Amino acid sequence: MKLAAAVAALAFTFSSVIAPALAIEPPLETIQIGLSTDRIAITADFAGADLTIFGAIENSDPLLARQGRYDVIVVLEGPSKPVVVRRKDRVLGMWINTASETFDNVPSSYSVATTRPWQDISEPEKYRQLSLGANNLHIQPADTTDNPATIQEFTQALRELKKKTGLYSERIGGVQFLSANLFRARLLLAPNVPVGTHRARAFLFRNSVFVKETSAQLAIYKSGFEQTIYRFATNHSLSFGILAVLLAMLTGWLGRIIFRKD
Repeated sequence: MKLAAAVAALAFTFSSVIAPALAIEPPLETIQIGLSTDRIAITADFAGADLTIFGAIENSDPLLARQGRYDVIVVLEGPSKPVVVRRKDRVLGMWINTASETFDNVPSSYSVATTRPWQDISEPEKYRQLSLGANNLHIQPADTTDNPATIQEFTQALRELKKKTGLYSERIGGVQFLSANLFRARLLLAPNVPVGTHRARAFLFRNSVFVKETSAQLAIYKSGFEQTIYRFATNHSLSFGILAVLLAMLTGWLGRIIFRKD
């Protein structure tokens, strides 16, 4: 009986020592973001804009925060849709389409802002795992049986085309810490940014290790007369096509009358 009582007392003492240690273990960091606006109207004179995203790191380690060991990467990803990439070659003195590749669910736009250069935040393999960054986006071909070299060629061409048109962009240093826990990100909206529901995503890294991700939505839509035309063209495509042809014929006829030489 005395032995059993001693063992029970020892177990109670051991649990009393361990329990407080487990209780004071700090919770994992989390990240939250908020957009300066959740709706952006596109008009005829829209020439691009900056989107500001504010965020906070919760449960951060004060020492790591003071040492600048936290990094944040913020992404604004446009709605995905199929894309056909065509290659033109010179044949008999003319440039014609000779080959093409179709890709499924390609982000129509992709804007990135980071706290530091990519190589200073984490490893390339981690970016590939997270599909983070324009060069690491997982772009799926419609026909996976095509030659891998051909798929790679057209995938790279698609990325370069998106970058040239400004739809894929990045700002190194575009994320700035306002305090130990608060940060601000500035993302570029191209003049030709597509309409639809965009998704803002924030990735938190601690000492080059990915910790947490969060997201929010942004609606981009046309407004005014442009919206009326857009809706009519979308909902009545045949009628819109016929009206466009008639308008072109009328414009040509009026031009011929006005500039006719007697």
